[in-house]
Amino acid sequence: MRIVRFAHAKGMSFGVVEGEPDAGPGALTVAEIEGHPFGEIKLTNARWALADVRLVSPILPSKVVAVGRNYVEHAAEHGAEVPSEPLLFLKPSTSVIGPRDAIRLPTQSKRVEHEAELAVVIGVTGARRVDRATAAKAIFGYTAANDVTARDLQRADGQWTRAKSFDSFCPIGPWIVTDLDVSDVEVRCEVGRNPDQMEVRQLGRTKDMVFDVPTLVSYISHVMTLLPGDVILTGTPAGVSQLTDGDTVTVRIDGIGELSNPVVALD
Repeated sequence: MRIVRFAHAKGMSFGVVEGEPDAGPGALTVAEIEGHPFGEIKLTNARWALADVRLVSPILPSKVVAVGRNYVEHAAEHGAEVPSEPLLFLKPSTSVIGPRDAIRLPTQSKRVEHEAELAVVIGVTGARRVDRATAAKAIFGYTAANDVTARDLQRADGQWTRAKSFDSFCPIGPWIVTDLDVSDVEVRCEVGRNPDQMEVRQLGRTKDMVFDVPTLVSYISHVMTLLPGDVILTGTPAGVSQLTDGDTVTVRIDGIGELSNPVVALD
């Protein structure tokens, strides 16, 4: 099931995307959900063509918990050691944007980079001090994310809060996919100025993560309570590079889809 949050003529709703996953936007419809998608899904009688609505971030988390250096080659490209335990940091909810929303380059930074990531969305039970088996049951679904980072500020500050927290630095979407096996899926990032000439910058597989998804959920839940709708970013493969004004950056994850965002300079 693909869960979206979308804007339409009558307001904002959650919905279920109907149609074959490989069909183009013109062949897909969105069926409105009554209230929130957690728990039993109940549809209203309202439906729209996907092309006629605007997708926004599929969830508004209370917090985004991110994991650093969770791919060996990404740690190596920064000359860093692979951590013996998951390396955690937070991104504020105000950094979250949705598909096609603009990533805004802050004036404080001279080098902003993309980081394509598989994102985990916590379900209705939440998670507090859970083991690996219980952690899997706490997952509502998965989506694509971009852990946008002001790399020069990250290096200068010695800690990561400012570099990771600017408004628009956490694109999420296009939807949440439930019942997906993410043990070995491709994570790809493409950047370019022409849709027909996008350059592959990152290409990895989740099987190469140092700490897998159940381990991360369990570990984090022993540090902080994960609430329904909270998002975990599971780390990025090697190949991170600079974003510039006028770029479009697209994160593609097998079984989920693509998350595209334009990049603009912040005046």
